[in-house]
Amino acid sequence: MYFTLLITVILTAVVLVLGAYVIAKLIGPRSYNKVKGEPFECGIPTHGSSWIPVSIGYYLFAILFLMFDIETVFLYPWAVVVQEYGVMAIASIGFFLLVLVFGLAYAWRKGALEWM
Repeated sequence: MYFTLLITVILTAVVLVLGAYVIAKLIGPRSYNKVKGEPFECGIPTHGSSWIPVSIGYYLFAILFLMFDIETVFLYPWAVVVQEYGVMAIASIGFFLLVLVFGLAYAWRKGALEWM
């Protein structure tokens, strides 16, 4: 039962992806030139190679942002049931926020929030 469902889902996914690819190739614009293939940022042509090393600090900052952003999503279900659970809900979210604050303080102390 589940095996046939799995095969059906996989085949549907393959057909949809291939169908979208074929339709895009058939009706998409076909104007190719050298300028369109060049990398650019904000409409300004690049000077030199586009493959330059980027500081790891940018990645750390982005990961920290995503981590704290995703963790705040957990506040929504808590807000829905806080009245039902009372003091226990307040204590649990207080502990959750305390862990977040300690994590932010640790990242700040380690210099993960510094740009240079």
